[in-house]
Amino acid sequence: MTEYDYIVVGAGSAGCVLANRLTADPRRRVLLLEAGGSDRTPWIQVPIGYARTFHDPRYNWMYEAQPDPMLDDRRAFWPRGKVLGGSSSINAMVYVRGQPADFDDWRAAGNPGWSWRELLPYFKKLEDHAFGASEFHGAGGPVHVSDVSGSVHPLCARFLEACASTGVPYTPDFNGAQTEGAGLWQVTIKDGVRVSSASAYLRPVRGRTNLEVQLQAQATKVLFSGSRAVGVEYLEGGVRRQANARAEVLLAAGAVNSPQLLELSGVGDGALLRQFNIPVIADSPAVGRALQDHLAVSYFFRSRVPTLNDQLAPFLGKVRAALRYALGRRGPLAMSVNQAGAFLRTRSELTRPNLHIYFNPASYSTTTEGPRRRLMNPDPYPGFLMSYNTCRPMSRGSIHLRSSDPLMSPAIVPNSLATDADVRDVYDGARVVRRIAAAAPLAEVTESEREPGPRVQSDPDVLADFRRRAGTVFHPCGTCAMGADPRTSVVDPRLRAHGVTGLRVVDASIFPNITSGNLNCPTIMVAEKAADLILEDSPAPVA
Repeated sequence: MTEYDYIVVGAGSAGCVLANRLTADPRRRVLLLEAGGSDRTPWIQVPIGYARTFHDPRYNWMYEAQPDPMLDDRRAFWPRGKVLGGSSSINAMVYVRGQPADFDDWRAAGNPGWSWRELLPYFKKLEDHAFGASEFHGAGGPVHVSDVSGSVHPLCARFLEACASTGVPYTPDFNGAQTEGAGLWQVTIKDGVRVSSASAYLRPVRGRTNLEVQLQAQATKVLFSGSRAVGVEYLEGGVRRQANARAEVLLAAGAVNSPQLLELSGVGDGALLRQFNIPVIADSPAVGRALQDHLAVSYFFRSRVPTLNDQLAPFLGKVRAALRYALGRRGPLAMSVNQAGAFLRTRSELTRPNLHIYFNPASYSTTTEGPRRRLMNPDPYPGFLMSYNTCRPMSRGSIHLRSSDPLMSPAIVPNSLATDADVRDVYDGARVVRRIAAAAPLAEVTESEREPGPRVQSDPDVLADFRRRAGTVFHPCGTCAMGADPRTSVVDPRLRAHGVTGLRVVDASIFPNITSGNLNCPTIMVAEKAADLILEDSPAPVA
């Protein structure tokens, strides 16, 4: 059995950060296990290529959720990255931290050290921001964050004007002093190429002799000596292997795979583990519970003026876009189609935004097939879309084993729309989207609302439409939640798993509550902080 100081399971948004920070001291030896393969493919490096990787099992776990009763018993598609960089290699590259109050809630839930004020230095540490160093931003960090305001489609300006006319103020920086309002997204793209956790953190240190990276190596179990984690069992090329961790095992496998791996290893609800004849190492009933996600629906509009559809739908348009990218890494292929949006409050009594709005200067009402949105094949006429989701849904689902076979995917139970508050936001979101669309700057260039269309007006009809068409925007978290109470949380505020030693979880599964916005940025922040916690708790290795 090969020995390391640390074994990191998962080379995704968090795992690549840990591999980088923990190997900065050459005396510490780290093994990084990744179930997927290399990220060296144009479909990952070219920003709009995520339309392909979302549905490619070479880079994606291709999960499906259980039938969801509140969504007409549909089985939602849950793509998760299975490749170097994890989901940061297949996401839409939108860079959003969340609302400061999201993190103050983490601290208020009994997690000292996790307030907004205490976490801002870690957000700044990870950044190489286009705006430069400031009170709110960092420069020179691993993750390049671009300002694409000079490149977005002109229709975005009309969206911002429409928001302003309905009382939603403009913000120049969703990650700065004013996190509420309407604005343009910042993105993790540099010079027309995706910035993933792998390219930002892992690639620069692959030459370190104290770092070993194993690809196509799927962890199947954490190994214990008594209640201490001492290693990992994994499959590589069909061969079962083991590696020993002298200091700690660090699970960074994500909100789906981390709870699955804990349960496979005997850490979880004892009654559930016994159903699968898994010896109980620690009865940790919160493992796999408290799943949260953002659930969105799109409203599609036909436009009187050109949109990205006009550039990407025709064959010659695709050729021109490809040439622009090949010759200068410019044009629509060098960007995300998510270009503008808003965080807003729909009711005066609210103290923080409850809705997240997306604006895309493209539409897919005729070309989307099930979960497949063909970004390079939009509608064959000018169109745009607006989507919305609740910032902080109250509904909570679960992810648990279906079998003791580590190669069988777990049962993902979203439990959507389980609270009255979440249903109320469905109604509010539909009203807000239509109010923005009806404002003169957008109404002047809108021919019609294609979907759901004018027939869907009453609250019951709006909810029925939401149940028929809504889907995840791929932000699962909370399944190994952080907290002080072992009955209601899985890890403590230093991310150590309750009931055992030598084991931590470091990924979005530890979020005590979901953040308002996209999760990649806060997940990287969690790993930056976790690296400091791990090094603080670890004795200096022997040279």
